[in-house]
Amino acid sequence: MRILIDYRSALRARSGVGEYVHQVASHLASDYPGDSLTLFTSSWKDRPEPNLKTRWPNVHMSDHRLPVALLNLVWHNLEWPPVELVATGEYDVVLSAHPLLTPTRRAAQVVTIHDIDFLRHPERTQREVRRDYPRLVRSHARRADRVIVPSRYTAGEVIEVLGVPRERLSLCPPGAPVWPTPIVRPLSANGHVLFMGTLEPRKNVGMLLGAYQSLLARHRNLPKLILAGTAAPEAQPWLDAVSRPPLAGHVEHIGYVTGDDRQRIYSGARILVLPSFNEGFGMPVLEAMSLGIPVIASDRGALPELVGDAGLLVSPDAEDSLVSAIERLLTDDRLAETLARRGRERAREFDWHRTARAVRQAFEEAIDARAHRN
Repeated sequence: MRILIDYRSALRARSGVGEYVHQVASHLASDYPGDSLTLFTSSWKDRPEPNLKTRWPNVHMSDHRLPVALLNLVWHNLEWPPVELVATGEYDVVLSAHPLLTPTRRAAQVVTIHDIDFLRHPERTQREVRRDYPRLVRSHARRADRVIVPSRYTAGEVIEVLGVPRERLSLCPPGAPVWPTPIVRPLSANGHVLFMGTLEPRKNVGMLLGAYQSLLARHRNLPKLILAGTAAPEAQPWLDAVSRPPLAGHVEHIGYVTGDDRQRIYSGARILVLPSFNEGFGMPVLEAMSLGIPVIASDRGALPELVGDAGLLVSPDAEDSLVSAIERLLTDDRLAETLARRGRERAREFDWHRTARAVRQAFEEAIDARAHRN
């Protein structure tokens, strides 16, 4: 099978989408060495990691110094030029890491829809997404030969809101990370409270800061709150707040955490908190659970589906509930240990090899659908 994957989202600091694309590519390369796998990248300044070719010797890198914004503008709106012309090759299937089609001449087209929050709340998105996605996503998703989704929740959203038939969806949940040193440590009583993810409106960081400020007024020895992730432009008011009393000195924004440091940041945490308004999956929750870090997550989107009984769920509109949940897990060692154990057990159900197998099955079905359509 000749496969091309749009790898651009994995070039910079990898968010959930970038990590998904990277891991899918990695496991397709290792599990299906007989396939021809091409990773397409285009950026004026960001280049693929130099060691990718060494790690994946059977993978072809089609790397181009084209401005991302310009290429997206013509691909999204003109559906030109076909990727075969840019990447100079022929392919059986092309995977887009986002909901809009990658233009092709003859290849089957597969899109990935992690969530549709951009459609319900375009004000929470970046300019390019706000410009193109709400206007085009229904048409592109319906024309795709296959639509990959990470959760049953997102599958339901795509069926209901975008009108994609259920039989054209492929459920391909992410896998839990395989940590370099998977050491199970006792929970630290003084471990920090951790938020991991991009600081953007959808993540509801403002409520987390408000809850933490309330806890500071009640507890003199409150553990530090660590905000780990790239800050979107809309995050500036939060960054300003943590630089002033009463949060200054108690909250720290450490920016994007690389793979080498990620386990260390998680392992030093007492709790992970992800109070998002909407998540199509929730990778930080799975990462934390895999290391036995108790989680508090919102009761919206796919998070209840992911967490099950392995964490505490709170409304993203109820700051008092978040205050109580954090307080419980900081003071109740038995509950924290129970959730840590359940989280490790839950995380074992998610495996990247299984994800790659499901994605490749989606490719086969897309190729078959394309053949019958022609």
